[in-house]
Amino acid sequence: MLGLIKTWRELEAKGIMGINRRNADYVLKYNKRSLYPLVDDKILTKERAIAAGIQVPEMYGIIETEKGISKLHQLLEGHKDFVIKPAQGAGGDGIIVIADRFEGRYKTVSGKLMSHDELEHQVSNILTGLYSLGGARDRALIEYRVTPDPIFKSISYEGVPDIRIIVLMGYPIMAMLRLPTRQSGGKANLHQGAIGVGVDLATGITLKGTWLNDKISKHPDTENPVDGVQLPHWQNFMELAASCYELCGLGYIGVDMVLDQELGPLILELNARPGLNIQIANNAGLTHRAHAIEEHLQQLKLTGTQESPQQRINLAQSLFDTNHEL
Repeated sequence: MLGLIKTWRELEAKGIMGINRRNADYVLKYNKRSLYPLVDDKILTKERAIAAGIQVPEMYGIIETEKGISKLHQLLEGHKDFVIKPAQGAGGDGIIVIADRFEGRYKTVSGKLMSHDELEHQVSNILTGLYSLGGARDRALIEYRVTPDPIFKSISYEGVPDIRIIVLMGYPIMAMLRLPTRQSGGKANLHQGAIGVGVDLATGITLKGTWLNDKISKHPDTENPVDGVQLPHWQNFMELAASCYELCGLGYIGVDMVLDQELGPLILELNARPGLNIQIANNAGLTHRAHAIEEHLQQLKLTGTQESPQQRINLAQSLFDTNHEL
């Protein structure tokens, strides 16, 4: 028991945020329940982003009913690669990524061949709510397949790496690069075996990584170092993340973005209950950073001041530069 108390106190001292604190002090405090559909439904998020002029992967179509499955052929016409995903899915479940076509079939990123009937069956499963939050009926989204920037070729296995930035009241407070592995099946999902790599908010340079809750410095499949990589367009990623506060109105979110080799940074989705593994990847706690922003907000409140997204970014980068962090 004494050992557990000591461990808990050490984690507290480092500012490590646990799930109870995340839920009580941040998710419940800053996220209005009525706004959850804006982030839980990928189609609503995408439509709102498009209306705001924010870059997202192009939407080819939506299937909402069993009858609508018959138009899948038409929606896919002219697209040799694409993604099919549940609008309200979580953890990457139910997503099919088609990279090419071959002899009347569809080839996934892993090389598996699928028939059109199999695609229709997957869409039907999505509609029934097999992959949705709470098992409610869902919609299927067909969209542009992101082609990762070549910089990720040496530190990723298949799939599409993504970047998550935790944002508190419009202020970025921590960032992580998620890299697919053979174990994760090419998906950038930590629970399925992807790697989480911390990213310095000030520079966009990667730090050490975490894989299956262990600290690592090399990718297990490519054996190349995952730290010290300068992510391109870093300021654009920061601007996208900060602007999502105005986009959805939620005060505590995880913003998931990708780097397309042609289109640059794109927003993939938003998360109202972002996971906590990002702290392991950064070897830093969220609590201290969140408190710093809350203290700053209190000062702004006294003077009746509001800051622009760029001012919020500037503050975050000055406070949370890993070389000079408070």
